[in-house]
Amino acid sequence: MAVKHPIMYELSPQKIDPGTRWLTLRLKNVGEEALRSLDVRLNSLDTYSISVQGLGRFWGLLAGGDEMEFPFQVLADSSGRLYASIDGWKVDERFHWESPGVLISVGEPMAELVSLYAVADEHPDKGVAIRCEAVVRGLCDYEGLELSFLAETPRGELMELPTVEAAGCVGEQQIYGAQMETDQAGLFTIHAYLNEGPRRIGHEITHLYILSVEEAALSPGKRTPRSSPYSSSRST
Repeated sequence: MAVKHPIMYELSPQKIDPGTRWLTLRLKNVGEEALRSLDVRLNSLDTYSISVQGLGRFWGLLAGGDEMEFPFQVLADSSGRLYASIDGWKVDERFHWESPGVLISVGEPMAELVSLYAVADEHPDKGVAIRCEAVVRGLCDYEGLELSFLAETPRGELMELPTVEAAGCVGEQQIYGAQMETDQAGLFTIHAYLNEGPRRIGHEITHLYILSVEEAALSPGKRTPRSSPYSSSRST
């Protein structure tokens, strides 16, 4: 079981077949103080791939050292990330807790999308070039997969980047990239989708903030930062 204080948690099974399935969320209070009036939920980071059915679970008291299991039903089409959340009371204060995203593998995909990364390079005559790189790991020898990229700009526009064909061998990690140019400043949200024919088998998200010229003047050398993966991206 993994730990994010004050909760030890486990979501199982982490490999399921497509369709309606049951998962078990196991929680243990590893802190000293009791947690009360708990609203326990399982949440999806990508409802297109896997969605949680029904409402959360209520639990009155989880004392220090106590452990409970909660069943949740999911509708799974392809692999995606789920995370647990708890709202309640700790002594006389409101308590909120979230787990990191847990990858649930659905079916037998040929490969998995491991991570997504973005970096920006400034070009005085063209604005800023954003390069996206995704890492794909083969679960068997594969070919004919498609990796597509989509960017949400600060103005709310959707920009499609070139689609890349992915192929590789079992156990190998391949890096695939695409590039776009922009004159916009602000927060970009970038998606990568790994598709096996019409079926999506992977989705990752990353964020990249581009400083405006005015902001860059106050922070020399920091206009084109690098992103960090948002998995799922929080993911997935």
